[in-house]
Amino acid sequence: MILFLMVGMLMACSPQKTVQGTEEKGKTDGKIQAVATIGMISDIVHNVGGEHVAVEGLMGPGVDPHLYKATQGDIAKLEKADIIFYNGLNLEGKMADIFVRMASQKPAIAVSEKIEEKVLREPPEFDGHYDPHIWFDVKLWMQAVERVCDGLIELDGAHKADYEKNAAAYLKKLEELDKYARVQLQSIPQESRVLVTAHDAFGYLGDAYGMEVVGLQGISTDAEYGLRDVQNLVNLLVTKKVKAVFVESSVSPKAIEAVVQGAKEKGHDVKVGGELFSDAMGEAGTEEGTYIGMVRHNVDTIVKALK
Repeated sequence: MILFLMVGMLMACSPQKTVQGTEEKGKTDGKIQAVATIGMISDIVHNVGGEHVAVEGLMGPGVDPHLYKATQGDIAKLEKADIIFYNGLNLEGKMADIFVRMASQKPAIAVSEKIEEKVLREPPEFDGHYDPHIWFDVKLWMQAVERVCDGLIELDGAHKADYEKNAAAYLKKLEELDKYARVQLQSIPQESRVLVTAHDAFGYLGDAYGMEVVGLQGISTDAEYGLRDVQNLVNLLVTKKVKAVFVESSVSPKAIEAVVQGAKEKGHDVKVGGELFSDAMGEAGTEEGTYIGMVRHNVDTIVKALK
């Protein structure tokens, strides 16, 4: 794979050459029409685009992007859009061919594309794939913000200053969020910093903020898990005396419930510590319906259950 240069963390976005003739292309009511896949990306586009961009997300609350298949309505939205943003790293694996086709017609940008490969997680159990859940390391997600800013400037250079200003303001908030997550999670006693969830979505959180993370399923919810996986996880809970495990908003709780029951049968009571947002944010109009609110909710839920 091609190695990309790391984008400076604190820059709003890097200088870009304006694509000539696109400043007014496809605008409706004076706004660029953007489509994003997951809610976390929609939130970036909303914050950086401001008054100049209307963004529509394809995947709402509770939707699993690993399993998501585009509908005819989604295809129509993508075809009408001026610009498309998606995560990449095989998160939206069933839509990969669509993005390749769309890229020949309009900007279709993977927000992860300029993150250096050496900082991406590639655990052996991921079968040669990178872990796509980069939003759980807030510092990495800041690079996604920069890529969105660059993409909007490439399309709509007339509003470059506004996009840069918006990005800088949002990045400042993410700096504060990163500090909050670090302080709060490190307040959990070292021996209790074990995060057990339904699938392996929180590895970047563990690496960034000093927690051991264990998922019953692998990188994708499309992966199978069996009795041995459940038994291994039960044994870990019993051995480490883990107090709580967590369900996810976009994954069935049945697997985790089986683990809780298995631990109980071995004499170890473990509770469900709460619901975490992994591959999808909360409902629109709520705090958890924003990236910052989602991360804060997860951090607060983990700390309350494990501290």
